[in-house]
Amino acid sequence: MFFEAERHNFFRPLNGKRRELVVACLRSLYESLHGPSADYSQNLTRDALKDLLAPTVQGLINNIAADSIPDEDELSGLDNADDQQLTNALIRALLKDGWLETFGDRAGLVTAYRFTRAGKLFAEALWSLNRLRTRSSQRNVRSCRNALEAARKNIDAYDLVDAYDYAEKIISDLSEGVDYFQELVRRLMSEASNTPWDEFIVFLDRFEKEFKKQLTADNVERHRQAIRDNLSRLRNLESDKVNAFESQLQDIAAWTHQERADAAIFDWLLDRIEDRVEVACTAKHPELIKAMNIYMRRAASIVQQALMLQGGQSRQAYSRAIAQAATLEGGAQTGFLERLGAAITVSEIRLLDPAAFKLRSASQRRKALTVTALPKVSRDARLQAAMQRSEAAAFTLSNQDVVDYIRGELRLQQRSVRLSSLPMRTAIDVLQAMQMVEAVRASRDETLNAKKLPSRLHNAYYTGSDYQIEFKHDSDPNPA
Repeated sequence: MFFEAERHNFFRPLNGKRRELVVACLRSLYESLHGPSADYSQNLTRDALKDLLAPTVQGLINNIAADSIPDEDELSGLDNADDQQLTNALIRALLKDGWLETFGDRAGLVTAYRFTRAGKLFAEALWSLNRLRTRSSQRNVRSCRNALEAARKNIDAYDLVDAYDYAEKIISDLSEGVDYFQELVRRLMSEASNTPWDEFIVFLDRFEKEFKKQLTADNVERHRQAIRDNLSRLRNLESDKVNAFESQLQDIAAWTHQERADAAIFDWLLDRIEDRVEVACTAKHPELIKAMNIYMRRAASIVQQALMLQGGQSRQAYSRAIAQAATLEGGAQTGFLERLGAAITVSEIRLLDPAAFKLRSASQRRKALTVTALPKVSRDARLQAAMQRSEAAAFTLSNQDVVDYIRGELRLQQRSVRLSSLPMRTAIDVLQAMQMVEAVRASRDETLNAKKLPSRLHNAYYTGSDYQIEFKHDSDPNPA
């Protein structure tokens, strides 16, 4: 089943003439997305992906000789001189063969890129083969906390390196859980016609063995403060103990020279451990809870629909029996009813007692009205609500006002206007510039056109793409 659907030609990029270049790009991409120095604050857009792979392609394109493989692929026939074309072709190949996938970034309203679950696992293997050190076998939050305590008590650098390994694996475990639930949701949506009983049972078994511990005993939020305290105590050690740590780390953690700057190894390890734990608490752990919640809601909805369909089928069987009995007459009807009665003799029918239905008294109705009466709103509550509305509307501009403003500027200047040329003297000016493109494209005014420029807009308030606003009769007949 691995070579079905989007993974039908999964290993094709690794079987071509430029396979070594593909492996180098996969290692670089994994290092950026899931390595020790990964930035989890924003998703990877296409421009960022090209900027990330371009240095690897430029550095290796002339140093890697193409192997004499008879098979041809879309990368083998490209010219080495055009590194941009090769980078674009590499991205297309990784997308087509199931290494990468796109998803909607709701925060930035853009299309972002990430590894598929299979792509991430194999990219991690390729990345790990190029690492200069091995990983510890344990990977939970308590191990990180215990290793920090042992390092502080025993002044042992090996415990500190173990704590660093555990801190890295905290995010890896959480990311693996997020990918697992996202894969379950994708399968639910693609196979919604089949009730996912088997997958749900497997999930319950894995939840009992793994996720239950991850959300309770190994909950990163539970041990977060203890890890902070241990890191603070290590930073406040006497200078002779810090020097002992540093001397040991120079021998056993030489691999840090490739990843750190000029800081001491001891301080760099403590900072990285704290950063990994904070990222796990603020980003990855809530993401895991959200992914699990989405899967549970989707699975519960599908199971509920299946139960409703089953209930409807049973009620439909009774309707068909009644309809069939109505079409029969005499002995045939009697014989059918006798057979039907013998089949449902195990059923038990209970009727409601009419005496159980009583009207409420007048006092009970008055009590219910009293309970459901709307509370009186105090003056302070009204004042606070008015203040909140005023604060929310203080810097809110309508798209029509922005469109009217830019139309006035275009008529005044009698030529196209760039966003970077608009004044930025007040907060309203800044908000108008930030909302300009959206307002022009969302308006019903078909005489305006917003064209993206290759240059960037830089000012004291924000940085973004520069646009040219113009009347359509003045613009290029084929606007971008």
